[in-house]
Amino acid sequence: MTTLDERHGEGARDGDEPRGEVALGLAPAYGPATVPLQEPLAAVVAKAGSKAANLARAAGAGLPVLPGFVIPYQAQGDPHSLRRAWQALSDGGSRPLVVRSSSPQEDTEESSLAGQFTSVLDVRGWQDFRTAVRTVLDSARRADGSVAPMAVLVQPMLTARVGGVMFGADPVEGRTDRMLVSAVRGGPDSLVSGEQQGTNYWLSGRGRLLRTEAAEAEPLLTRRELFRLARLARRARQVFGGPQDIEFGFDEDGRLWLFQSRPITSMAARPSRRARLLGPGPVAETLPDQLLPLEEDLWVAPMARGIAAALDIGGTAPRRLLRSAPVLTTVGGRAAADLRLLGAVPPRHRWLALLNPAPGARRLAAAWRVGRLAAALPGLATDLVADVDRRLAEVPAPGDLSSAALGDELRWTRRALVSLHAQEALAGALLPQPPTSRTAAGTALAALTAARARGIPDHRIVATDPVVLSLTAPSLRNPLHLPNTSGGGTPPEADRDGIRPPATGPDLPAEKTANPPHQPGFPAQKPGVRPPATPPTEGLAERPARGGIHPGDAPAEKSARTSPASLPPREALRLRIRWVQELQVRLVREAARRVGADPARAGLMRWAELADALHGRGLPADLADRTAPAATPPLPDSFRLAGGGVVVAEGDGARGDGTRGVSAGRAVGTAWDGLAPRPPDPVLVVRTLDPGLAPLLPGLTGLVAQTGSPLSHLAVLAREFRLPAVVGVTDAVDRFPAGARLTVDGTAGDVRLGDGS
Repeated sequence: MTTLDERHGEGARDGDEPRGEVALGLAPAYGPATVPLQEPLAAVVAKAGSKAANLARAAGAGLPVLPGFVIPYQAQGDPHSLRRAWQALSDGGSRPLVVRSSSPQEDTEESSLAGQFTSVLDVRGWQDFRTAVRTVLDSARRADGSVAPMAVLVQPMLTARVGGVMFGADPVEGRTDRMLVSAVRGGPDSLVSGEQQGTNYWLSGRGRLLRTEAAEAEPLLTRRELFRLARLARRARQVFGGPQDIEFGFDEDGRLWLFQSRPITSMAARPSRRARLLGPGPVAETLPDQLLPLEEDLWVAPMARGIAAALDIGGTAPRRLLRSAPVLTTVGGRAAADLRLLGAVPPRHRWLALLNPAPGARRLAAAWRVGRLAAALPGLATDLVADVDRRLAEVPAPGDLSSAALGDELRWTRRALVSLHAQEALAGALLPQPPTSRTAAGTALAALTAARARGIPDHRIVATDPVVLSLTAPSLRNPLHLPNTSGGGTPPEADRDGIRPPATGPDLPAEKTANPPHQPGFPAQKPGVRPPATPPTEGLAERPARGGIHPGDAPAEKSARTSPASLPPREALRLRIRWVQELQVRLVREAARRVGADPARAGLMRWAELADALHGRGLPADLADRTAPAATPPLPDSFRLAGGGVVVAEGDGARGDGTRGVSAGRAVGTAWDGLAPRPPDPVLVVRTLDPGLAPLLPGLTGLVAQTGSPLSHLAVLAREFRLPAVVGVTDAVDRFPAGARLTVDGTAGDVRLGDGS
């Protein structure tokens, strides 16, 4: 009696039975040399391997499994038993066999190891059978020198009319109520090896055909056969306790056979039905980079509270939802907004939404507030801007503040940002902004160009012209860097000189009207709104005595084009938000130095932890062990969160009607990503706006973005430069690579590859 393992000698010729068994490695040891699939030992994974054990379980449950036997791992038995089993199954050698690997390490719930071990098809004759067994056992040897435990599964070779692979769930979309079938002529081996491309069928859980992708003209499977496959998948799920990856075949007589069943090892995450639809578009313009924990608390939390307050005042979202779910959140350190709360996507069921009286009732209840607010908002914005300017001018240099005072100033900045964000969002919804109105970023670009022309170094420009901060995004870890102004062109005239600043909050939902967009339920405001009073804006100085904004620091010859004194209300509010954020950066850096924290690690704290440290309660004990969050890619334009915070991008049709022209005109040019050498007729194609893009925009031929709205920075910017622009173009960055010729029709809202001829 001998053991069948990975040690093999030279085989014997036909007829030398004992020598042949010894050559395969039989030695005194552990169990029978062969085990029929119908016996209980064949269902023991440790002996029969996963593939054979699964088929044994399926056969025991009555599923259509071909007969066969297993050569167990570390087998023993009568030296003649292996040949007798072969003779019986092969009908004396006249029937071809399949000799397959069956390791306990393959076909498990954790890993399929598909294709890692060898199977041999169409095995005829005893000598070929012994060679095939030897080949399968040899495949257990791995490149690292280890040897996997290996049993051998032997079954008849079936000549299939049609074969293939069936998944009892949709692993791509993570749907357990769908099934996928891929079929080819013949057995499934040519499909799983990649030699043939199969015809794909999507089925419902009950076998109803949902969709077909045919690889050939004639259908391979009938509706009846698809129904039988679905029933087999359901039965296999019951037997094994979960959806299975099944190899199958229909023989010439139409009988269905199960060749293999193993768990689906990789299912895409699927959000729940109630998962919120999120997207970065409305807020990524303000906070385009990945945020540290403290940055989230300082900038995202106040923005979320401010926008929620604006939505509540406007009656555009139920107060219950605003209280239960934040309007803004972070995913992997990147800011994202609830697109449905912001009205950035249509309702799921349009007809039901029309019949629902709640939105109209909310707007009616809010109408009296909105009517009064529309008239009072310019004055309110002026007062808030003046209050913020006064407080900024009074703030001493951070180094002159006590620890308690540093905490007080930081608390004030958080409260101020809530008010600024709320009023900025309301101003965007209620107050008209003509296409030629001045913008903070346009003023900033003009000021930056003029300051550099006068030879002022960049590190002093912020002090002399703090409006240039509107061209940058806030950051606790990165030094302030002003953008390069050599991207081409000069700012337009003073009445339309603006390059749109980074957004400080998403636009509130706007109706499509011929008038300037306004908040649903808000009456459209007439032109002629008075601008805010001239604020003391010049000079976010880094002088020893004071740390705020100081009137009179800028040169007296500052022109109207470079002064932010007469910006419209919304632009004035946006600029103050950026100034308050910059003050926060300076206060945090001083606070970190004061409490003994490494300034580079201050952003790893939360706001409550920093406040405790400023009150003498010490730093978090694990601060030294904290690491910066792993870098994450930009978020999809729209997505939902599955279990564990997994980002699941919304399907292509989710926002299919989101593409729109936001600036009229038609242009033909060359796609440009802003990084490669600039072509002579550039069409800038971007995922979302970044403050550093502002200098690139003069001289563009067209503009295409994956996100945006008629009230977004992108739209205003395009109208200021009379630039054909289309926003909401799904996957634009991937679809239109740099160098591609594009036709941009801002009137029709269309972007196409080619020159439009």
